[in-house]
Amino acid sequence: MRIVLDAMGSDENPAPDVEGAVLAAREFGMTIVLVGDQDQIKRELDNHDTAGLPLEIVHAGQKVTMEDKPGEVGRAKPESSMHVGMRLVKERQADAFVTVGNTGAALSIATLHTLKRIPGVSRPALSTILTLQGKAMILLDIGANADCRPEWLVQFGVMGSIYAERALSRKNPSVALLSIGEEAGKGSTLVKEAAELLQSCGVNFIGNVEPKEILAGTADVVVMDGFSGNVLIKSMEALGNTLFGLIRSEIKADWRSAIGGLLAKPALKRVYRAVDPFEVGGAPLLGVDGVVIIGHGRSNAYAVKNAIRQAQYAASGHIVEAIRDGLSSTITRDDSLPESSH
Repeated sequence: MRIVLDAMGSDENPAPDVEGAVLAAREFGMTIVLVGDQDQIKRELDNHDTAGLPLEIVHAGQKVTMEDKPGEVGRAKPESSMHVGMRLVKERQADAFVTVGNTGAALSIATLHTLKRIPGVSRPALSTILTLQGKAMILLDIGANADCRPEWLVQFGVMGSIYAERALSRKNPSVALLSIGEEAGKGSTLVKEAAELLQSCGVNFIGNVEPKEILAGTADVVVMDGFSGNVLIKSMEALGNTLFGLIRSEIKADWRSAIGGLLAKPALKRVYRAVDPFEVGGAPLLGVDGVVIIGHGRSNAYAVKNAIRQAQYAASGHIVEAIRDGLSSTITRDDSLPESSH
């Protein structure tokens, strides 16, 4: 297996990207193709023991920054590490592409310029993988499609179900819709219409869920429009950071709290690891004709390594082929909007 890594993706590139690739090559034994400025990559590799590791370098003369506008970067930087890396996947020279760079740019380049959509997919969906109480679940869409149609949510449910089965090892994964109430008939017109379609599309649809059910791990796949998903994920991240900040502050408030904090430190570390997105590393962009895993820009080497592991799961599970087959038997593509309007 060959996994392409955008070595110029992270906020501190290429140091954590290269170190994560070294860790992945050593632990997983697969070939990691580092794409980016070859001189910078070589300098970083010199800081590590790479003897015998299956690492390759492919030069890319441009890189996508976090400041680049997704709608412009596709044509403005055709030789970026994102373009070059995804073209390797498109040309079947690699099995998957991983980046922890500009999410919007990765979405635009994958959808409009390199891999394009899987036949039958109306809109690709950004996802995230949450691990709570030892159970991983996939949430989508979390930002690719602010405004959605009911048929798109159904496709998100099908694609998410396939990913949960093939990459997360869920048997007959449960699929739910994010809404303001658990009862059938609750929610917006979009949610109500999507719920009716999901009941007959072949997935294990269990109805509506509220955020508290998500946190309880009620469903393996939770479907939502991109606007709601983006607000949900950012709210959860902000709440988590605030809570851990408050705990650290209160532990330092007096000597009794400090002693209690020392005693509780191992437990607090386990709690933090249970909700740390770096434990997963990245999540798939579902619906494009190739495996694309996207992680956080602030990723460290450990997160990059785990993002590469997610790419391995997706590629070995033949996710793209399974989605193509799954959608062909459920719902027809909506061609009322041109591909460039995404």
